Amino acid sequence: MKKSPFLELVRVELRTRHYSIQTEKSYLYWIRSYILFNDKRHPNEMSNPEIERFLSYLAVSRGVSSSTQNQALCAIIFLYRHVLNTDIEGLKYKFSKKPKLLPTVLTKSEVAQILDLMDGRHWLIAAILYGCGLRVSEALSLRVKDVDFGNQSIFVFRGKGGKDRYTLLPQALIPKLESQIEHVEKMHQQDIYEGFGYTSVPPALKRKYKHTLKELTWQYIFPSTSRCVHPYDGYICRHHLHPTAFGKALKKAVRSSGIRKKISAHTFRHSFATHLLEGGSDIRTVQELLGHSDIRTTEIYTHVMGQRRAGTHSPFDLL
Repeated sequence: MKKSPFLELVRVELRTRHYSIQTEKSYLYWIRSYILFNDKRHPNEMSNPEIERFLSYLAVSRGVSSSTQNQALCAIIFLYRHVLNTDIEGLKYKFSKKPKLLPTVLTKSEVAQILDLMDGRHWLIAAILYGCGLRVSEALSLRVKDVDFGNQSIFVFRGKGGKDRYTLLPQALIPKLESQIEHVEKMHQQDIYEGFGYTSVPPALKRKYKHTLKELTWQYIFPSTSRCVHPYDGYICRHHLHPTAFGKALKKAVRSSGIRKKISAHTFRHSFATHLLEGGSDIRTVQELLGHSDIRTTEIYTHVMGQRRAGTHSPFDLL
């Protein structure tokens, strides 16, 4: 497929500003959609009316969520501000307010029930999400060097918001993790034998650690089954497992469990936080383990706990 010179210009600007590959894909998608919606007119020829009509189309005709509307608006603002050097003023469309929803939380028996229906690396990923409180992107991005068996801790490098942190490593997961790392070592040795062995890293790290990226410590704990071309630097490398692969395995397990809750990978993180607070852990400690900048984000789990925390009973139960 022929690449658009204009979209390539946007891509360069995104990479210059060190946006993540996920944000890059998302912004390019929405900018392309915006241009196509307006009959392929150049953004220089369009302004507020075209932007407002596109955003209204997303909300009314496509029925996208408030977060998706905000993402599209962010992409368009980036386009005009950083690529076309034009600020959008007087736009009759503001960022949509997200509804405040309480997270879905599993009971301990429900967590165990779902884990019993999973196996292999998918079981281990789910166990890490619940046992360590990680986001799925953080779990899949773990490298061999990030696991400290001696101190029973896991280092999360550049989690959400670019923040580093340490979290718990459950004693019960150590044997499984050691076994997984042995598997990674065998795969890595085969890659080196075939003339490869690089792991994927951000461009800045590639230049800084070029001579160490073939070492086992830099390899992902959950590597992909095949090698790929690095999207920035073009070298052959092995990336981590894609989130959709784990998502499919989780969906299958949830369906088999018969649990009637809306469950995603993030539900394990919500359950981790709630169960820690129920067990008497200090909310500041939970905040640090989760990597929340604002304790108000962590406090939502005290609302989830409801009567289990406050000891309040409905008057109906006293009739």
